[in-house]
Amino acid sequence: MKLSAHYTKTSVYISLSVLFIGAIIYYFAINFIADSQLDRGLQQQLTEAEEYLRTGQAPQQYDLDRDHAVFTQTMQQTLKKRFFDTVYFNPKTQKAESGRAVEELCTFNNVHYIVRITISREGTKYLIEVITIITLALLAILVFTLFLTNRYLLDGLWKPFYGTLREIKEFNIADVPRFSGQPSKVEEFNELNSAINEMSLRVKDDYLSLKEFTENASHEMMTPLAVVTTKLDTLIQDETLGPEQLSQITDIYASINKSTRLNQALILLAKLENKVITDVEVIVLESAIESKAMQFQELLQAKNLSLSQQLTHKTFEASKYLIDILLNNFFSNAIRHNYEGGTIEVMLSEKELCFKNTGTPDDLAQQHIFERFKKGKESQGMGLGLTLVKNICQLYRLGISYSHVNGMHIFTVKFPH
Repeated sequence: MKLSAHYTKTSVYISLSVLFIGAIIYYFAINFIADSQLDRGLQQQLTEAEEYLRTGQAPQQYDLDRDHAVFTQTMQQTLKKRFFDTVYFNPKTQKAESGRAVEELCTFNNVHYIVRITISREGTKYLIEVITIITLALLAILVFTLFLTNRYLLDGLWKPFYGTLREIKEFNIADVPRFSGQPSKVEEFNELNSAINEMSLRVKDDYLSLKEFTENASHEMMTPLAVVTTKLDTLIQDETLGPEQLSQITDIYASINKSTRLNQALILLAKLENKVITDVEVIVLESAIESKAMQFQELLQAKNLSLSQQLTHKTFEASKYLIDILLNNFFSNAIRHNYEGGTIEVMLSEKELCFKNTGTPDDLAQQHIFERFKKGKESQGMGLGLTLVKNICQLYRLGISYSHVNGMHIFTVKFPH
C-alpha cells in the first residue's frame, strides 16, 4: 500500500474516531443544556404550585397548557426534591409522552403531599433530533471531503516523489546522463533529490576510478603474462631441452595459463558487478545451446558421456558474449564433474533452462556453491565459474538454483515473466 493511501486511511480513521466521540459528547451536552432549561421551567412551576397552596386552596390535580401537576397525600415527613425523566399520559394529546418532572414534599393544613409536576419534552426531543441529524450530515460531508482531498490532492503531491523513485530504479552507473530528480514544491522532496544527486555523483566518481583501475590492471597484468607465455612456447619447442627441464617448463606454462584465465575471470566479474557490459541483442537460445554442445563434443566423447537435449524455441535479449560464458560454464562443469560414461541432460522451455548431470553421489554445499573460490576438494577449476554464472543471472534478473535429486546435480535458470 502506498504512503498516500496509508495517510488517507489513517486520516479518515482518526477523523471518524474523533468525530464519533465528539458527536457523542455533543449529543449529551445538548441533552444536558435542554434538561437544565426544562429544570428551570419546572422549578418555576413548582414555585407557582407552592404559591397555589399558600392561597388556601385544596391541592388537586391540574393541567395547564402542557404542565401536569399531581398532588399525592403521603405520610412521609421529608422528601428530597429531585428532577428526573419520565413518561406520562398527556390528556391533551391522549397519548403517552416523554417528559421531565420535578417532585417535592408540600404541606397543606398539616397534611403532607407529594407534588409532582411534569412537562413535556417532545419539543426539546424533536429539536435534539434535528440538531443531531444536521450534525451527522455535516460530519459525513466533512469525512467525504477529507477523503477526496487526501485521495486526489495528496496523490498529486506525491507525484514528484514517485518520479524520483522511478529515476532511481532506472539509474545505471554506466550511463552518461546524471541523476536530476523530479522538481517539487515540497522542500523535503527537493532535499531528497539534492542528496541523491550528490550520492550519485560520488558513486559515479568511484565507479570511474574503479573502471580505470580495472582497465589498467588488466593491461598491466595481461602484457607480461602474454610475454611469458610466448617465451615458454619458444622454450618448449627447443629440442635441446632434457625431459626434466621440459617437464618443469610445462608446469610453469600450465600455471601461467591458469593465472591468465584467473585474471580474465576476475576482470569479467568486475565488469559484471559494475554493469560495464551493456551490449544487448536477441539470442536464439536453442541454437546457442546446440552450437555450444558441438564445441564440447570432443570432451564429451573423451569421457564417453551421453548428452540428451530437449530444447524448445526460446529467445532472450542479452549480451551474446555473456550468454556464451554462461553456457560454457554449465557445459564445462557438467563434463568436468562427471564420471566416465555418465549422462548430461539439457532442457530448455519457455520458463526455464535446466542442466542435469551425473557426478559425485553427494550434493554440493548449496549455501556456498555460488561464492567466489568455493570449490570441491577434487575440483581443478578456479572456483569462479559458478560465481560468473550467478552474476550473469543477476544482471539479467534470472533466477538461479541448484538441487541434487536422484543422483543428478541440477542447475536451473528461471526466466523472468
